[in-house]
Formats: sequence, C-alpha cells, structure tokens
Amino acid sequence: MARLKELYYKTIRDDLKTKFDLNNIFEVPKIEKIVINMGVGETVTDSKLINSAIEELSLITGQKPVLTQAKKSIAGFKLRKGLNIGCKVTLRKNMMYEFLDRLVYIALPRVRDFKGLSPKSFDNGGNYSIGIKEQIIFPEINYDKVSKVRGMDISIVTTTNNKDHSLELLKSFNLPFKS
Repeated sequence: MARLKELYYKTIRDDLKTKFDLNNIFEVPKIEKIVINMGVGETVTDSKLINSAIEELSLITGQKPVLTQAKKSIAGFKLRKGLNIGCKVTLRKNMMYEFLDRLVYIALPRVRDFKGLSPKSFDNGGNYSIGIKEQIIFPEINYDKVSKVRGMDISIVTTTNNKDHSLELLKSFNLPFKS
C-alpha cells in the first residue's frame, strides 16, 4: 500500500472525523483523483512537439497520457478543430497517492523561489488546482533531454464540497500552504 494511503486510513481519517464532528466514516473527505494536464500550444506550427510532452508526462506519472484535441477552430491562433493541443492523465488509487507523495516531498521543494501553495485555489466543489511552470522539478525528467520547458496543471479532486474540509484534508497530507 502507498505510504500516504496508509497514513490516511490509519490516522488522518479518524482525526478529520473527530475534528469536524462527523457521524459516519463515509462523510470524511478523501482524495478521489488527481488530474495532470499539460498544454502544448506550439503544436499548431510543429505537430511533433506533442510527442515529447507525452513522453515526459508518462515518465512523471507512470501512466500513458490521453491526447486532448481542440474543440473548435480559432483563426487568430491558427488553430483547427481536432488538432492535438495537449495531453492529460487521470490518476486514481495507489498511483494517485504515490504521485502526491512525490509531489509534496520531492518536486515542490525543488521549485525555484517557492513560498508555499495558495489556500485560495479551491473551487466551489472543494477541489484544489496547482499550476507548475516547469516540468523539470520532477526527478524522473532528465534535464539534458528536455527540448522545451513546459508547465502543467494539477487538479486534486476531493469528495467534499466544503473548502474548509478540503483544506484540512490537504494540510494533513503535508501540502505546504501559505499561512
């Protein structure tokens, strides 16, 4: 079992249940999935650039990404409907906890001028989104083989609709929030 998953089921779940005075164990918030999205806007001019993004995202997550396509044509951006413009991965269960573990303890400390995550990035559904500017903060990426530094969006989807419950859940997983 993943280290953070074991931590959740042994200590975090019980702590959150008593803290929020919940009656049922199923009311306790938990992480449902993590979605990592990498947009590659340069594929409009060179369609081969998406292959390096797919390779890097599969190294980071350990799972093959799905291509995302343009939904409509936009002439100002030279974008055509159906053109591959990015890739995404949805992580669940053990892979999700392993990725979260590497994100918190290995990748985020390697971010340049990191001052903590903003506690204001929750949506109304209790989900948290992080924007990362460089994919090279992950140790799986070989810096010498990177063709271009790209960013990615990481969305952590929780089972609760309450922002405070989601914040406490993610704090208990040691995500470094600004105070």
